[in-house]
Amino acid sequence: MKKSTIWTIAIIMGFSFLALLVLQFSYIEEMVKMKKEQFDESVNRSLYQVSRNLEMNETLRYLEKDVSETERRAFTQDSIIVDGLGSIQHSHQFAVTADDGTIYSSFQVKALKIKPASIPKAMILRKDKNSITEAAKTMQEIVRNRYVYQKALLDEVVYNILYTASEKPLKERINFRMLDQDIRSELMNSGINIPYHFTVSTTDGREVYRCPDYEEKGRELTYQQVLFRNDPQSKMGVVRIHFPEMNSYIFSSVRFMIPSLIFTLVLLVTFLFTLVVVFRQKRYSEIKNDFINNMTHELKTPIASISLAAQMMNDDSVPKTEQVIRHLGRVVSDESKRLRSLVEKVLQMSMFDKRSVVFKKKELDLNEMLEQIAQTFTLRVEHTGGKIYTEIEAVDSAIFVDEVHFQNAITNLMDNAVKYRKPDEPVDIYIRTWNEGSKLNFSIRDTGQGIKRENLKKIFEKFYRVHTGNKHDVKGFGLGLAYVKKVIDLHQGDIRAESEVGKGTKFTISLPVLEMSGEQ
Repeated sequence: MKKSTIWTIAIIMGFSFLALLVLQFSYIEEMVKMKKEQFDESVNRSLYQVSRNLEMNETLRYLEKDVSETERRAFTQDSIIVDGLGSIQHSHQFAVTADDGTIYSSFQVKALKIKPASIPKAMILRKDKNSITEAAKTMQEIVRNRYVYQKALLDEVVYNILYTASEKPLKERINFRMLDQDIRSELMNSGINIPYHFTVSTTDGREVYRCPDYEEKGRELTYQQVLFRNDPQSKMGVVRIHFPEMNSYIFSSVRFMIPSLIFTLVLLVTFLFTLVVVFRQKRYSEIKNDFINNMTHELKTPIASISLAAQMMNDDSVPKTEQVIRHLGRVVSDESKRLRSLVEKVLQMSMFDKRSVVFKKKELDLNEMLEQIAQTFTLRVEHTGGKIYTEIEAVDSAIFVDEVHFQNAITNLMDNAVKYRKPDEPVDIYIRTWNEGSKLNFSIRDTGQGIKRENLKKIFEKFYRVHTGNKHDVKGFGLGLAYVKKVIDLHQGDIRAESEVGKGTKFTISLPVLEMSGEQ
C-alpha cells in the first residue's frame, strides 16, 4: 500500500474519531448545562415557597392568637337569647341561648345556618310557614352581622401583624429548626436530596443564624431568597444556601455517557497505535530493502575480487611469477578479511538482539587505548591531508570494559569520521579525555560533512542511514553507530551526538567510575 494512501485513510479515520469525540463532549456539556438550569430553578422555587410558608405560618400564629382572644371577649359582650316563646332577644353578647339553657357560640350559629336540620327544636315553637320564614330571615341577619364583625376582626389582625410583627428581631420571628425542616421538605419535593448548608442574615449582611454542621465547601455558588419581602427593607431577612455535593449531583446525570466516552477513547488510542505500527512496519520494510541492497553491493565487491584472483591463478596465459602469486594471495586475503568483517558486523548485532553476548571485562587505561587507536588511524587521516589531535586531561583514566567490543566501538567512530569527510578536503579529528565528578568522559570530534538536525536523533537506530537520494558514496549497512550505542549502553555508559552541517560531528561518551565487579 502506498504511503499516500495510508495517510489518506489515517486522516479520514482520525477526523471521524475526533468528530465523534467532539459530539460526545458537546452532548455531555449540553446535558450538564440543562441539569444545572433545572437544579437552579428547583432550588430557587423551593426557597421562594419556603419564604411564603414562613410568612403564612407567622400570619397563622397571629390569627390564632387574636381570634382566640376575640372569641373569649365576644362571649361575654354580645349574645342573642331565644326564649321559650320563640322570640329572639338581641343583647350585647354574640352567642345563642336556647330555652333549655344550652349556649351556642357564633361559630355554632354559622354551622346551624349551614345545617338547618341541626337547629334545636326549642328555637322553633311553631311549624307554620310564616314562623319558619321569619326564623330564616333572623338567622340570615345573624350570619350577616357575624360576617361584618369577622371581616373587621381580620382587618384588625392584619393591621396588628403589619405594625407589631415586623418590630420583632429575626431571631424571634423565625423558628430555625422548622425553617430547616421546611427547606429540606421543599427540596425533596423538587427531587433534590443532597446535603446543604444555610445561613440567615439581615439585608445589611449581619449573620443571624448558621446551621450546626456548616462548612465552606461549595460556597462559591450560593442561592439566596429574601424573607418577609413585604416588610420594610431594614426588617427583611435573607436565607443563603449552598450544596457541597452539587457538582457530583449534576454530573451523576451524565454518568451513563462515561462508558461510551471511554470506549471511544480506547478506539482512538487503538487506531493511533495501529497507525504507528503500520508506519513503523513501512519504515522497517524500507530499511530492510535498503539493507539488502547495501549488503548485496558490499558482498559483491570482495566476492568479485576473490573470484577474479582465482581466475587469474587458473588462467595459463597469465605468467605465474612469484610477484603475481604474492599479489593475488594478498588480494584474496584482504578481501576475505573484508568479507569476514562484514559478516561479523551482522552477526554481532544479531547477538546483541538475542542478548547472548558475553563480555569479558578487564581493567584498561582509556588514555592509552585512545592513543593507540589514534596512531592506527594516523596514516588514513594524513592521507586526506588532515591530522589527529589528542588532548588527554583525564587523571583517573582506568576503565573496566570488554577490550574487543569497546575498542571496536571507538574504531567505528574513528572510521566514520574518515569515511564521511568532505569530498576532496582534509579532515581533522580531535580526541579529548577528562574527568567530571564520578564520570570519565571522552569525545571524538571531526571536521567532516556533519549531519542534519532531523537526522541526528535517528543515527543510533539499527539499519538507519542518512538519506542522500539514490546515491550512497559510502557503502555500509547502517549498523556501525547502532553497535556503538549498544556497547556503550551495556557498559552503563551514555553517548550523545552533536553536529552541524558543513562543520562536523562530535560524539561524547560518559562512563561510570571504575567498579571491579568481575566478569559479566
